Amino acid sequence: MFGFTDETTITAASGHGGSGCVSFRREKYVPRGGPDGGDGGKGGDVVFRVRRNLRTLAHLASQDKFFAENGKPGKGRKKHGSDGQDLIIDVPPGTIIRDAETREVLKDLTGEEEHWVFLEGGKGGKGNWHFRSATRQAPRYAQSGLPGVQRNLIIELRIIADIGFVGFPNAGKSSLLNLLTNAHSKVAGYPFTTKIPHLGVFSSGERLITLADIPGIIEGASQGAGLGITFLKHIARTSGIAYFIDMGDEHFLSAYEKLVNELRTYSPELARKPEVMIASKMDLPEAPQRLEQLQKLYPQKEIIPLSVFSGAGVQQVRQAFMRLAAS
Repeated sequence: MFGFTDETTITAASGHGGSGCVSFRREKYVPRGGPDGGDGGKGGDVVFRVRRNLRTLAHLASQDKFFAENGKPGKGRKKHGSDGQDLIIDVPPGTIIRDAETREVLKDLTGEEEHWVFLEGGKGGKGNWHFRSATRQAPRYAQSGLPGVQRNLIIELRIIADIGFVGFPNAGKSSLLNLLTNAHSKVAGYPFTTKIPHLGVFSSGERLITLADIPGIIEGASQGAGLGITFLKHIARTSGIAYFIDMGDEHFLSAYEKLVNELRTYSPELARKPEVMIASKMDLPEAPQRLEQLQKLYPQKEIIPLSVFSGAGVQQVRQAFMRLAAS
């Protein structure tokens, strides 16, 4: 996902209404025709539109000002000025619109193909034709169009997924994502291979289950250490959490508590989500004995031994993810 951006600040403004026209009929044999000034057009609206194929806000980060078109002024012969074109701002599912000054949430756009008219354009002014009367047969004034509205906004993305992957760097999260979903996330034997969130989807009957792999967490992530804190928000909407315990790591017995503590510090609600523990890299020689130790330490937890290399445990993981997504 090149150029991933999950937060940006923009200025958005609806269009001004067009001014009404001052005009009088000028026809042959009608030297003093009455007023016929038309109305101005309405200014364009600012509309946010959710597009399912978008996964980043990078297209908004490259431009910080967005203005709808102004309405056109009215014309003679009672011709109405054309309305300004609406400004459509496309965003991914899970986009949150905030006021830049107060950080108040104005809208949480979670639906697919959802439209939200955020700022309405200014109304067009009335032409002088509207102001004629028995005592005022030649009004020489018309209304100005109403101004549009301008707002400074923070646009924030929180990825929508069913299952969030949580683990220390190089714990095997990306390997499983690639195996289940063909997501093509980068995999290598060194920490922080994943530096942006990756999404993948696999099918379960008629149900599509979305998985979110975030960068590996290190201790202190909830206070800003490493890469994880930047992306913990992307698993806030998930139905469940998959904790990856690397059976090749000598600190495997303390890994789960450390991961849960980071999530709890960031958001207590996040740490209370339904969960499954995945004992990864079970193809390593020391893994079977370490798995027994882990199971003894957490007898009430669902722990699934997994080897992406051999495929052992993949079906059990799929079934667990299906249960979590339905919870």
